[in-house]
Amino acid sequence: MRVRTLSAALVFFVLIGFLVGCASVDVTKTGTGFYNPTDPNEVEILLNRSEKPYEELGTVVADHFSTSDTAKMYNAIRAKAAPLGANAVVLTGQGTFRCGLLHKMWAQGVAIRYKTEGTQK
Repeated sequence: MRVRTLSAALVFFVLIGFLVGCASVDVTKTGTGFYNPTDPNEVEILLNRSEKPYEELGTVVADHFSTSDTAKMYNAIRAKAAPLGANAVVLTGQGTFRCGLLHKMWAQGVAIRYKTEGTQK
C-alpha cells in the first residue's frame, strides 16, 4: 500500500513539473569574432531595431516564463547575452502560450553590439 502511495505521489510531482516547465534562455552565437563580456545590467532590451550601427552577435530565445515574470525574463536574456559582448538585445517577437493549465511567456531576438563600442579580439 505504501508503494502505491509513493508511486502516486511521484506521478503527481512529475505531472506538476511537466505543467510548470522550466524557464530557459538559449543563445546561439551567429556572429564572427569575439568580444569581452559586457555587464548584464548594462544590456538594453529593445523592442525596435536600433538606429545606431551595430553587429549581430547571436540569436536569443527565452521560453516558459510565468506571465507575471516579464522583468525576470528580460534579466535572464541580459545575463545570457552579456558573455557574447552584447550591448543590447533586439526583441523580434514575444508572446504567451498555453502550457497545460497555465499561460507561459516567450521571447526571441538578436543580441547586438554597437559598432562604436570597442574592437573585436
